[in-house]
Amino acid sequence: MKPLIILSLIAASVDFAPRVEVLKTHLEGLQRIAVPPELEVEKQKKLGEIERLLSQEISTEEAFNEAYRAMDKVRYWFWDNGANRPRIVPGEYAELENEWKVTTPDLSLLLSKEDLSVTIEAGEAVWKMQPCGEDDLEVGDRHLSLKDAKTLQVAEFNTGYSRGLLASFSDFPESGTLTVYCSIHLIGKEILFEIAAEEKETKLGEVRWPKAIEYGNQSSEDYSVIPFMQGMLLPANWPQKLKYEGGPCNSRFLYMPWWGQTRNGHGVQTIFETEDDAGAVYKHPEGGPTSFQPVWYPSMGSLRYARRVRYVFDEKATYVTMAKRYRRSVREAGRFVSLKEKLARTPALAGVVGRPVVHVGAMYHFVPEASLFNKEKIENNHNIHTFGELAEGLEKLKAKGVDDAYVHLDGWGYYGYDNGHPDVLPPGEEQGGWDGLHQFAQTCEKLGYFFAVHDQYRDFYYNAVSFDDRLAALRADGSREEDSTWCGGPQTILSARFAPGYVRRNHDLFAEHGIKVQGAYLDVFAVVPLEESHQPAFPMSRSECRAFRKECFDLLRARGYVVSSEEAVDYAIPFLDLVHHAPYGTYPNIGGGEATGIPVPLLGLVYHDSILLPWEMGDDGGWGIPKGDAGWLHCFLNAGLPYVGGGESEDRIRRVKEAADLAKRCALLEMTDHEFLDGSRRKQRTTYADGTTVTVDFDKREYAIAGPR
Repeated sequence: MKPLIILSLIAASVDFAPRVEVLKTHLEGLQRIAVPPELEVEKQKKLGEIERLLSQEISTEEAFNEAYRAMDKVRYWFWDNGANRPRIVPGEYAELENEWKVTTPDLSLLLSKEDLSVTIEAGEAVWKMQPCGEDDLEVGDRHLSLKDAKTLQVAEFNTGYSRGLLASFSDFPESGTLTVYCSIHLIGKEILFEIAAEEKETKLGEVRWPKAIEYGNQSSEDYSVIPFMQGMLLPANWPQKLKYEGGPCNSRFLYMPWWGQTRNGHGVQTIFETEDDAGAVYKHPEGGPTSFQPVWYPSMGSLRYARRVRYVFDEKATYVTMAKRYRRSVREAGRFVSLKEKLARTPALAGVVGRPVVHVGAMYHFVPEASLFNKEKIENNHNIHTFGELAEGLEKLKAKGVDDAYVHLDGWGYYGYDNGHPDVLPPGEEQGGWDGLHQFAQTCEKLGYFFAVHDQYRDFYYNAVSFDDRLAALRADGSREEDSTWCGGPQTILSARFAPGYVRRNHDLFAEHGIKVQGAYLDVFAVVPLEESHQPAFPMSRSECRAFRKECFDLLRARGYVVSSEEAVDYAIPFLDLVHHAPYGTYPNIGGGEATGIPVPLLGLVYHDSILLPWEMGDDGGWGIPKGDAGWLHCFLNAGLPYVGGGESEDRIRRVKEAADLAKRCALLEMTDHEFLDGSRRKQRTTYADGTTVTVDFDKREYAIAGPR
């Protein structure tokens, strides 16, 4: 062993020159680090000291390590004093006599000590939120204001990307275990508001914070931007009274979880980031002003988790820029799924893009308990078309020149349309039973038509053979929703946690009987708000409801189906290929009337290249089409799929085919712009990503398509 020891000692005494050269390259790296001008002399001094140290002879491990440690000490000095070192967002926090203040290069925020109102300066614009009030917090059957807290602590709170503050409210009257945390984060030209709570024995119901922006300007040039159904603008001095006392996101009330307001060209946009249990109250008396109050709903009886809402400030805001800002947030959250991606996951979707949509119904039977029961002509409560008759109608449509179509079949179930769900198989024998349905599907295939069925897994009819109270969704007070509007009459709501099992069972039956279903429409899942159930054995939050509905969509997609539902609510769009419709709000009811506000395609500006939208093709108004507007012009403007019926004229068929061709051309393209071309707002233009423009004139009933093909 002794010779090996000698060799080791010889190796240890080898020249250190190569290792010293490594340190010299490190020194060159340090020389590249910039420091502020006032530290330049000290920088050169420290570099000189290291350079002299490395120029000396280094012949031992101890001397080398000492040189490295000396250099490392200088390195940390450079990192601590570098001109370009990492920094937190510039800004200041201050507690003043009457308020707390946070400032950044882009924004300034004041939180009032007196009434907890928030004032924001964004460039030339000043936006003020209403003071906190009696409706801030719901606790049982009473309400509290954040101002009721006997203990309020406010402190600076910064992250690496934001400046802000954190306020904690505690010692509320008769709610001693409750602590509420409100944080405000200034991030560039945006502010994130977050609210959380330690509830313990005290559980929060509705929470209304942050407060509504005071929107007192009554100029016709200022407006609110509201994703009410397809979308609308509401001028600040609009003469029509609108009042929605509370509506959740992901419903007709707010297809998408955002809204915006403009004033003198400046804008503020509100975007929910935790939208499952969120909504708003918006009010507009005749002539204004418009008030928009965010609302947080309890989740399973309490706040449960932190809620977040973002405010975006823009000095040159329009409804288009707001739609595009929301589109960006959807993409950043990973929730935007383009039609190109959907085509890749469901190749059958290629058979729907650019096709007219045909709705046909087999049987409708109204029970006497249904509110729509016809008491005047009782025989009208049963309407029947056999599958064979419906197939003949499709053949006639084909003969008229409708070469391809997407066929949506209603009323195929045992009891007919909207009746007996979710236990609707076998198909009704009056309509033709399994054999008749099989022949209908074969006719669609022969004609080159796409075959999809209307289906339903939310309305839970008392005449369903599997009806059981324990399958129904329960409210927090133990009651259940009850209705008796539709054909089947008395019903409640099926808890969404059981829906996937029914979907699998029913569509397994289609497959077992050789019915070639290519698509399925799950009624109302994408229009009614997400729901809770307080069944003790089967509880379900709104977020879980979302997951169960998604599971239903996924089950169908796994079979290669094209998947659809009723309307284009935000949460469902990534999982759907098309919807029944996504039109505009009208009054006195959605079924027809005057436009609510000024219709604009906000949904199209965000999601045109993500979801297929069919449009009515009538000449004057209709379901979701404002009175005086031709539905077919909206179809062209939005490059949507046209609806077509069996008794259409040659002119209507020609127009349907033109609209379908435009949809085929533009369906996969982003709608990049929408604009009003004159003061009447009756002449409008949309622009698509390839430069295609569609110009329509609602008064002259004309349209023009220009740009690339």
